[in-house]
This record gives sequence, C-alpha cells and structure tokens, in this order.
Amino acid sequence: MNEIRVLSESERNWAMFCHLSTFFSFIFPFGGIIGPLICWSAKKHESAFVDKNGKAALNFQLSMLIYTIVCIPLMFIIIGIILLGALLIFELVVVILASIKAAQGEDYRYPLCIPFIQ
Repeated sequence: MNEIRVLSESERNWAMFCHLSTFFSFIFPFGGIIGPLICWSAKKHESAFVDKNGKAALNFQLSMLIYTIVCIPLMFIIIGIILLGALLIFELVVVILASIKAAQGEDYRYPLCIPFIQ
C-alpha cells in the first residue's frame, strides 16, 4: 500500500529557506549560491523534500550565474543591459514563486534551469 507522507512545518520552512536564501546575493558576492548551499547541506539528509528543493535552488542559481556571465560581454552592444535587467526580474519572480510553493509543501520546477546537481 502506498502511504502519503505529510510534510512537517519544519521541512516546509527549510525548503522555503533554501529558495529565499538566494537573496543573499544582494548582500555579498556569491551569496545566492552560498545561502542555498548552507541550507541544503544542513538538512539534506533529514528530509527528501528539503534535499529536492535545495538542489533545485542551487541548480537555478548556478544557471543564473551562467546567464549573467553571458550577458556581460553583450553589454557592449546595449542588449546585455536589457537582458540583465530582464534576468533580474525573472529571477526575483521565480524565486518568490518557488518559496511560496515550498512553504505550501508543493514541488516547483524552475524554468530555464540547468540540472547540474542530480
């Protein structure tokens, strides 16, 4: 018989923190990667839900880093500035959506995310 496991509030909160910790990038360099890495490392062995969300947050931030690096040389022909602004808005929106879904105990798949960590 398949049993449905109910997620604890702690699991949902840690999963949400994995996503929200990406905003540390606004405070210090590479904080968007270090924040989720710390949250994920702390609880990945205790909860499959936190493990899955931590990997998703890290993969998305690594993808955003690559997209940002691609935008930098394009700034010399102006399009990079527009793309970088759009990328920032996109990142803010999807991180907030992922955080809300994690807090509700639901899975969220980031768009345009490269799966580095399986």
